[in-house]
Amino acid sequence: MTWNTAPRRGVCPWRPRFRRSDIAERDGPVIDILNIFIALISIGLGLFGWLAPKYTMEALDLKRGETTMGVSEIRASAGALFVGLGFGAILLGTPAAYAMIGFAWGGAAVGRMTSILRDEAPTRRTWGFFATEALVAATALAINL
Repeated sequence: MTWNTAPRRGVCPWRPRFRRSDIAERDGPVIDILNIFIALISIGLGLFGWLAPKYTMEALDLKRGETTMGVSEIRASAGALFVGLGFGAILLGTPAAYAMIGFAWGGAAVGRMTSILRDEAPTRRTWGFFATEALVAATALAINL
C-alpha cells in the first residue's frame, strides 16, 4: 500500500491507494470467498428490508403506524443501506471496503446489546440476532484489518 503524496484532482492526499499486488499478497482465495459471502449476506438481508418491508416489519415485531414513515425507514435503514454497502464493497474490492461492512454490522451488534441491557429484551431471538451481527462483524474485521 502506498500513500498519495502529490495532490491530484479528485484524490484525497491522505487516502491510501492500494495496488493490486498489495491486495494479492495478503489475500488468498479463502479470504476473497469470505468477503464476497459477507457482502452477499448483507445484500440478501437488505433485499428483504428494501423490497419486502412489511414482511421484515413482521419478522422484527414492528407495527405499522398511521403514516408510511415506518415502512419507509425499514426500506432505507434495514434494506437499501445494506444492499448499497454490500454492492459497494464488491465493486471496490478493497480490504477497507469489506472492513466497512464489519463496522456496520458491529454497530448493529452494539445497538442490539444496548437493547438487551437497557430495554430488558434478553429473548432468545435478540440474542440470536446479536450473535449473528457480532459474528459477521468480527469475521469481516478480522480478515480485513
